[in-house]
Amino acid sequence: MAPAILLTFIIGYFLVLLVISHFTSKNASSNDAFFVANRNSKWYLVAFGMIGTALSGVTFISVPGKVGAASGDQFAYFQFVLGNAVGFIIIATVLLPLYYRMKLTSIYSYIESALGIWSYKTAAGIFLLSRTIGSSFRLYLVVIVLQKFIFDSYNIPFAVTVLISLLLIWSYTFKGGLKTIIITDSLQTFFLVSSVFLSIFFICRSLNYNLFEAVEAIKNSSYSKIFFLTDFVGSKFHLTKQFLGGVFITIGMTGLDQDLMQKNLSLKNIKEAQKNMFSFTAVFVVINIFFLSVGALLYIYAAKYGITVEKTDYLYPTIALKYLGIIPGMVFMLGLTAATFATTDSALTALTTSFCVDFLNFNKKADVNSKKNIAARHWVHIAFSGLMFLTIIIFNAINNDAVVGAIFKVASYTYGPLLGLYSFGLFVSSRQVKDKLVPFICLVSPAICFFLSTESKELLGGYVFDNELIIVNGLITFLGLWLTSSRKAVSPSAQLAEV
Repeated sequence: MAPAILLTFIIGYFLVLLVISHFTSKNASSNDAFFVANRNSKWYLVAFGMIGTALSGVTFISVPGKVGAASGDQFAYFQFVLGNAVGFIIIATVLLPLYYRMKLTSIYSYIESALGIWSYKTAAGIFLLSRTIGSSFRLYLVVIVLQKFIFDSYNIPFAVTVLISLLLIWSYTFKGGLKTIIITDSLQTFFLVSSVFLSIFFICRSLNYNLFEAVEAIKNSSYSKIFFLTDFVGSKFHLTKQFLGGVFITIGMTGLDQDLMQKNLSLKNIKEAQKNMFSFTAVFVVINIFFLSVGALLYIYAAKYGITVEKTDYLYPTIALKYLGIIPGMVFMLGLTAATFATTDSALTALTTSFCVDFLNFNKKADVNSKKNIAARHWVHIAFSGLMFLTIIIFNAINNDAVVGAIFKVASYTYGPLLGLYSFGLFVSSRQVKDKLVPFICLVSPAICFFLSTESKELLGGYVFDNELIIVNGLITFLGLWLTSSRKAVSPSAQLAEV
């Protein structure tokens, strides 16, 4: 497909987002609107929009690509998705009631009341670090695709492509924040979901399959195995590892992540928030089935026409943009753009909110919506956009997929300590942590887990860790908090109450 067509299409796409931003942020540029959309969002819009946030551009490209990977993934990812579903249910029934009961804007404020100020700043700092690296990594992978298929043709440098992408995101989020994102993410999710279904349609048409023939072809292919029940020790695909990893990664990276929880906190009450989570869970599971199906059909198509790619992540964009025609190519680019920017715009808003509340103490100020505080929020928003830009440029300068992947993996390890911190606060109310030691505990735990991930075969008789490592991470943090804590002194009033 001609780069000019793709570029025109993307420009038109962002013009639509800017128009939406103009109307949604009109007379709604306050910090309350930016942080929690005045707690007046519609649950069905939040539920639908969260799909786009949860499914990044990495998911859009990588999940279909891994179906036919040499490592033998097939549909193993669906075991992880089933664990995700259980994790979402736990979030809806355990964490959301806590957040609503405390009327939180930043979910890390809970840690201050449960464990102390150092623990609180550590939890918020973990989020800022992890989400900045994680979101930059996701945007980096997609910008590479835009660079290869569009901007290289115009000799535009990679740094300029990144800058343009971030400026576009900043332009429609800086004023309305979450109030705008609730609407734009719903639109982008619609584009994302439509692109998945349309991709299946176009691939089936090229293969001369009807719907039933496509299902049968996927079923009879070498890509459709879902449940892996052998070699628990040596296989990272084993059902137990994938399922438990899915449960706890969801709790850590969704339930303890300001980004996705901020949308839930914009709803009127806990009932609407839970309704949102349950609806989102059902759609999330179904859409991932279709992502995996796209992957199987892409590999069947590639085998039929003798198409090879150097990396599995290039399979989907290569076939969509070079072989299926103009309309399918535009559909793919629409889905990729929607998935990527729905994730990044939401992350920028959450990072800005967390820093303003957790480090600038907006929630403790008398007039959170003063001109001074709104101006401060604007500067924080710009600063995080700049930080993402620098992070992506560094990723590109490294120019080594293994190293960049390792950085992203290390960042993901930091959600384990959040599991430990929240678990201790929720279940061990009788002990008081040594608050100033908490930052060190939260540094040691991911370091130990990174060591385990690389040396477990040698140390544990051939055992290979996968997503379930987050459980170990949380347990190490929890144990560290326990060993350095002491029993809380019982106040005289509490003693009288017991008598």
